[in-house]
Amino acid sequence: MQKRTLGKSGLEVSALGLGCMGLSFGYGPATEKQDAVKLIRRAYEQGVTFFDTAEVYGPFTNEELLGEALEPFRGEVVIATKFGFKLENGAMAGLDSRPENIRAVAEAALKRLRTDVIDLFYQHRVDPNVPIEEVAGTVKQLIQEGKVKHFGLSEAGVQTIRKAHAVQPVTALQSEYSLWWREPEQEILPTLEELGIHFVPFSPLGKGFLTGKIDENTTFGKTDFRNTVPRFSEENRKANQALVDLLGRMANERNATTAAQIALAWLLAQKPWIVPIPGTTKLHRLEENLKAAEVELTTHDLQAINEALSHIEIQGHRYSEQAQKMINR
Repeated sequence: MQKRTLGKSGLEVSALGLGCMGLSFGYGPATEKQDAVKLIRRAYEQGVTFFDTAEVYGPFTNEELLGEALEPFRGEVVIATKFGFKLENGAMAGLDSRPENIRAVAEAALKRLRTDVIDLFYQHRVDPNVPIEEVAGTVKQLIQEGKVKHFGLSEAGVQTIRKAHAVQPVTALQSEYSLWWREPEQEILPTLEELGIHFVPFSPLGKGFLTGKIDENTTFGKTDFRNTVPRFSEENRKANQALVDLLGRMANERNATTAAQIALAWLLAQKPWIVPIPGTTKLHRLEENLKAAEVELTTHDLQAINEALSHIEIQGHRYSEQAQKMINR
C-alpha cells in the first residue's frame, strides 16, 4: 500500500484508510464483533494504517471495537476519532463542543481505544454556540498534555477552517467528496492547498451507490440512515444510475476493474494529499477497494470522466434537511 502524508506535521498514513462507522452504526444492524475484528485486522494486513471512528458511532461501540482489533499493533497504525455531539440516553441530541465536553470525550475515547494518545482528533460538526478559537485552543491544550497528536475538522467551512488553523494548526479536514458530490472543489480544496491542510473524503463511494450494487429496486433496513437521504429515493436512484453506468463502462475498459475502484482511483488522482476512507462490512469488498490504490488513471481517463460527468446531472440532496443544518457551509 502506498503512503500519503497528512498536513505539514508529517502524519504518514496509507493512501486509503478504512472508515469503520458502518461496522457498528448507520447502515443497519451492527456486524458481528468477531467478523468486524477480522475485517479490521485484514485491512491492516493489506497495508491499511489509517482507521476512522467516532464517539457517536454506536455510540461508543465502534471505538471499543477498534480498541480491541488494533491493540496488537497499536504503534503501527493511526486512529482518528471525533468529538462534538451531545449524547442523551444513547442518542445524538444536538451539538456540544464546549471545552469540558471535548476533554470528557477525549478521556473516554482513550479508554475505549485502549491507547494513551489519540492520533487525530476531529471536531465532528461545527458548534455555532462555541467559538471555533475556543475549540482549537482546547485541542491545543490536549496536544500539549500528550493526549492528542493532531487536530482535525469535519464538514467545516472556509472561515471556520482559517480561524481554527490560526490557533492550532489543522492537520486534516474530513468531508464528503466523491464523483457524485464535488462541492469541496469550489472553495474547500483551494483553501486546504493554500494552508497545507490535507483532505480525508468520507463516503468516497457515495454511501455505497457508486459500487454499482444499489439500484432503484434496492430496499434498505429500518435502521439504515439512507432511508432519510433524498438522493436515495427510488426516483433519484433511477436518475443517478447514469453515473454508475459510466463507472461500469470505464471499469470494463480497464479489464474487470470494479466501478468502486474507478471511483476511488479518481479521488486519489485529484491531489497527492487526499486520503479517502471507504468503509465496508465485507472482506471481499475490502480487498476490491484496496486494489484501487494500484489503479492509475491516465490524464486521458480523467478528461473522459470529466467530459462524461458534464452531461450527467445528479439528482437529490446528500443529507436530510435536519442533517444539512449541521453543515458549516
